Amino acid sequence: MKKISLLSFSVLVYLFSTITPVNAQEVIKLKAANYLPPMHKMSLLTQWFCDEVKKRTNGKVEISYYPGGTLLSPVKMYVGITTGIADMGFSHTAYTRGRFPVTEVLDLPQGYPSGYVAVQVSNDFYKKFKPPEWDNVHVLYFASSPPLVIHTIEKPVKTMEDLAGLKIRATGQMAEVIKALGGAPVPIQMPDTYDALRRGVIDGVTVDLSPLKYWKFAEVIKHVTMSWPLGTTYCFYFVMNKRKWGKLPPEAKKIMTEVAMEAKDKQAALWNEMDFEGKDLFLKQGGDIINLSDSEIARWKKAVQPVIAQYKESMVSKGHSEAEVDGWMQFIKERIGHWRAVEKEKGIPNPYLD
Repeated sequence: MKKISLLSFSVLVYLFSTITPVNAQEVIKLKAANYLPPMHKMSLLTQWFCDEVKKRTNGKVEISYYPGGTLLSPVKMYVGITTGIADMGFSHTAYTRGRFPVTEVLDLPQGYPSGYVAVQVSNDFYKKFKPPEWDNVHVLYFASSPPLVIHTIEKPVKTMEDLAGLKIRATGQMAEVIKALGGAPVPIQMPDTYDALRRGVIDGVTVDLSPLKYWKFAEVIKHVTMSWPLGTTYCFYFVMNKRKWGKLPPEAKKIMTEVAMEAKDKQAALWNEMDFEGKDLFLKQGGDIINLSDSEIARWKKAVQPVIAQYKESMVSKGHSEAEVDGWMQFIKERIGHWRAVEKEKGIPNPYLD
């Protein structure tokens, strides 16, 4: 009996000595979702993030990437992340209007001059105010879009009167801006917009310049009105399931944070780059770019002031003071000025001003 017990003990020692190291090296497997097409440069940036995390963790964190809405649509992205369908994902706040009320202040017409500036400002805003509406996820970074401009299929828009009655794809705060300018906003998900334009379901769309190339809008759009001085954006986000984040080892968290900050800076520069590409392609294909006169821009800016007032009233009804909301807007304007100066100092070409 003693011999058998000794043998059993020896087997157990052997098993534990071989299994424990394997468990210690167990790969952490995660899923990342993005609704953008697989070859879109912003989709490739998410792929870079996944690959870079795996590389820097020596394969200990492996992120399977699902682009093109194959796992989650843009509208379902946030809920899909919080419920664990995906562990992290990329979308923007205008797809779920009302879910991120404080952050929606970033989408108001506040004069963003480029995507580079908007990305940096949106991240500064989050760091400064930490809106509790993001408490259920771990924020990796924000990537607000360049200023949104008006793309139309047939009718050129040179004045507010030209926009009257046109059906324009717009979501979030931009829908209110289109209403204020006299247009009729239509909420359509981006993956469905090209077909809606092609079939004439809508007359146009409000996006930056990059979709002219990366969503192939240049194939159907004939006119682009450079309404960028309004400076309205869509605030994109890249966030992670909070429970999954909490279970990561400290070193993995450190690496993912570092890679996320690098991705944020890459995204800031990428917006400007993609806007130039969209603009150049559009012009080569004979597209018409319309620059509004100073007097017309002044009219448009005046027309959208009620959108800002309506937002402030809404936030006061939710328990925020007017002074608090004014403080958010003042901070945004200050950071816009700061990052525009940085953009110029670094010699980063601006597709709207250069």
